[in-house]
Amino acid sequence: MKAPISIRRGTVAAVFIDLQEEHRRDKRYLVEGFADILANVQRLQEAARRNFVPLHHWAYIVDLAAARPFHPVDDSGKSAFSDKDDPLTAICREVAPQNGEAMLVKQEASAFAKNDFGDKLKTSGIEWLVIAGVWTEACIDATVKDAVARGFRVLLVKDACGSASAAMHQTGILNLANRLYGGAVTNTLDACRLLAGDTVKVWQVEGSVPLRFTFENAARLYAEL
Repeated sequence: MKAPISIRRGTVAAVFIDLQEEHRRDKRYLVEGFADILANVQRLQEAARRNFVPLHHWAYIVDLAAARPFHPVDDSGKSAFSDKDDPLTAICREVAPQNGEAMLVKQEASAFAKNDFGDKLKTSGIEWLVIAGVWTEACIDATVKDAVARGFRVLLVKDACGSASAAMHQTGILNLANRLYGGAVTNTLDACRLLAGDTVKVWQVEGSVPLRFTFENAARLYAEL
């Protein structure tokens, strides 16, 4: 259902996940519509900076010495994605950190794995996290679920996230929306309005698993969020 919310100033942070060059330059890991995603992320970042919302930029960079068992490798023996020596792990220039904003590195899907990120956010009084980035069904999914488990409300910006295909992205968002307790799903325009202190109608889960999507109706349900 859609209902109005507002976010109190000083209680929100913006979290950007894995907006790295490999997703537009490595043919193995291209994200569909990545240019549009980056443009929406730019709008979010500008709104956050304008309204003194802290920005946290995350990059997935794999050091095989510390990788999980069965981590995939390529023919050269390096990580099959996001290898620490690959220059394409760099954050895309147009959405890169500015003026001392936090640039953080993770070796897991979730931004909350094996670190004190959540504790630091709590200490600074953060209640809401605006989350955007890639891939929806992987690192976005893991980060959102861990954020909720740690007691944060998540504002998931659907058109500032993406994956290898529209189907992967849309079903990933629908899966998260079905159990996004305490949070909401919205688009870039309305997320920017919320960052500015406006009251905005956003989609919030009512009950449990209300979105019974199929191959036939998933795109429509996604559009209605």
